[in-house]
Amino acid sequence: MTPDEIEALFTRESGEFLFARWGRPIVPIVFGVEDETLATVKGAFEAVVTLAGHKMAETDPELGANCMVFFFRDWQELLEVPDLDRLIPDLAPLVERLVAADANQYRIFRFEEDGAIRAAFVFLRMDKELSKVPAETLALSQVVQTILLWSDKAFRKQSPLAVAGEATILRPDIAGLIRAAYDPILPGAAQDASHALRLFARLEPPQ
Repeated sequence: MTPDEIEALFTRESGEFLFARWGRPIVPIVFGVEDETLATVKGAFEAVVTLAGHKMAETDPELGANCMVFFFRDWQELLEVPDLDRLIPDLAPLVERLVAADANQYRIFRFEEDGAIRAAFVFLRMDKELSKVPAETLALSQVVQTILLWSDKAFRKQSPLAVAGEATILRPDIAGLIRAAYDPILPGAAQDASHALRLFARLEPPQ
């Protein structure tokens, strides 16, 4: 992966470079799935957090859970979730926009004072397309897209996942970049594109 390719993964459609990683242990909670899928999603979190060299915890002292994943059939269901409008201001207009766009997924991040990720909300409307995706693949894809603040266009053309034999795995280049991003020497957030060079310098050479 070249520095330019890394820079592109964190450069938003507006042209702004924005990098952030989690500053606190991740405490995920999953709504709207059966126990089997719940275990799959938690397993994906554990795998990606271990890869990053980051931590998970049982509870967040401030928020309880800081990474909420919602599975549902209809965007309107979000309006019925108790207190969600307190966590996500302007929830009703957001739901209207997502319905109008016929979106099937959406992620919202909250940030610490230093710009690191403080919390994340992942919304998955299980339409025909998403319902076709195996639970393991869907879970891994969402966790990878939540472990860092990627650009809004980072994975439009190419998924962060790849197929190896019969298994779906994280692309080795993306796995290496996640590992590099969590180097303790690096800051939790950056708005200067030169950060891509610092990430590049920490990539491990291919075996």
